[in-house]
Amino acid sequence: MHVPTGDATGAKGPEMSEPQAGAGPRTTTFNILFVCTGNTCRSPLAEGIARGELERRGWRNVRVASAGLAARPGEEATGHAVTVAGRDGIDLSAHRSQPLTPGLAEWADLILAMGPSHLAALHRIGAAEKAATLGDFVAGGEGEGYPVADPYGGPEEVYEETYRELRALISAAFDRLAPILAP
Repeated sequence: MHVPTGDATGAKGPEMSEPQAGAGPRTTTFNILFVCTGNTCRSPLAEGIARGELERRGWRNVRVASAGLAARPGEEATGHAVTVAGRDGIDLSAHRSQPLTPGLAEWADLILAMGPSHLAALHRIGAAEKAATLGDFVAGGEGEGYPVADPYGGPEEVYEETYRELRALISAAFDRLAPILAP
C-alpha cells in the first residue's frame, strides 16, 4: 500500500474525510480503523494505544476506531487486554466490539489490519486500496512486515507481549504518517 506524503511544495497527501450533513460543524479528519478477528484483543488494544499516541502528539485531526471480522456486537475487551492496557493508563473497560461493515470501511481513510487474512476480507468488501497490515505499513511495503499474533486465550504474559509489539508498531506508523497528519 502506498501512502502519499505532502511536502514543502504543497504536494497533496491522502484525501481527508468530511463529516455527513447535519453532523455538526464541518471539520476535516483523517480516520484510521484497526481490524482484527473478534475485536476483543488486538484491535481494541491498538485503538487504545493510538488514542494515547494521538493525545501525546497533539493530533486533533485524527480519529481512530476498531472492528473485527468475526466480532459479535457488544462484547467487552478480554480481561487480560483490559489489565495490560490499564497498567499503561489506557482504559478499555468501556470498549464494546463491533463487526467490520462496509460503512466502517468507507469511513476509514486508512485501515490497519493485524494479519493477512484480515486483508483478504477487506479486499472482498472493496477496501483493499486503503488497507495494509500494521506490520507491512510500518515496514513500508507489501509483505515486508509481520502479522501481530493473536493473544486470545493465552496467559497475561502473551497479552503483555502483544501490547508492547502494538505500542512500537503504532508509534512507528504515526511517525510514518506525521508528514501528512501532524498539525
